[in-house]
Amino acid sequence: MPGLTTTDLKSLKKIYSGKVRDLYEIDDQRMLMIATDRLSAFDVILAEPIPDKGKILTAISNFWFDKLKDVVPSHFTGDQPEDVVSAEDRPQVEGRAVVVKRLKPVPVEAIVRGYIAGSGWKEYKAQGTVCGIQLPVGLLEADKLPEPIFTPSTKAAVGDHDENISYERCEEILGAELAAKVRDTAIALYKTAREFAATRGIIIGDTKFEFGLDEHGTLCLMDEALTPDSSRFWPADQYKPGISPPSYDKQFVRDWLETTGWNKTPPAPALPLEVAEKTAAKYREALEKLTK
Repeated sequence: MPGLTTTDLKSLKKIYSGKVRDLYEIDDQRMLMIATDRLSAFDVILAEPIPDKGKILTAISNFWFDKLKDVVPSHFTGDQPEDVVSAEDRPQVEGRAVVVKRLKPVPVEAIVRGYIAGSGWKEYKAQGTVCGIQLPVGLLEADKLPEPIFTPSTKAAVGDHDENISYERCEEILGAELAAKVRDTAIALYKTAREFAATRGIIIGDTKFEFGLDEHGTLCLMDEALTPDSSRFWPADQYKPGISPPSYDKQFVRDWLETTGWNKTPPAPALPLEVAEKTAAKYREALEKLTK
């Protein structure tokens, strides 16, 4: 199956491999971030790549970082990836890498939910809440919430599961001032993106942001933004409350995995080529709809 599952640059030192992205050191102020074609589902990295996924994710993220730059600054430096690696390394970075600032990561994931789906729907059915937040009675699966809600989680190490936390716990971790800044910025980003996506026939059900602080303490958006990996994208013309909508994201893979009886611990079942290719097509369709 075609796809880049790992990188091995000769001209820079690798400092980290995440679920999808590899980081390389450029200097004390900059890093090179490469999006591979790896896919993580239920916090487990699948062995099989999704063809060109890293390039699609990078294009979508770059689009959103630019679109949202008036809401919050990003990790971009403006440098070109091809300029910081040797000629032999360029095939591994072209179209899938960005040069980013070294930031101090904010140690929570900023999740914003505008609709009720996934784990949030399961909790709501059982308790009437999402991440402990009381919601109106009588909501259907995929219903739009009265207002977007901020539901932070811990940032787990590769192979571990992220854990939903209360806003109070978020304040304990970050301090009240930074927690409020992260919450308000994440909701503003989501609302701005949701409004734009609606003009392209896409509903953003929920999304996850990651932030970092620069040397001046300025909050910056980092990692990725509003991709099918970090968001639920639904086609507006097929959306109907009461059922799980078809999606442009990795829900397609999650749904297939759920049919296998897998216990969600490594290793994951081998992904059939057909599922990988259909997933890639969904990601590509999201890119085309958003950026055309």
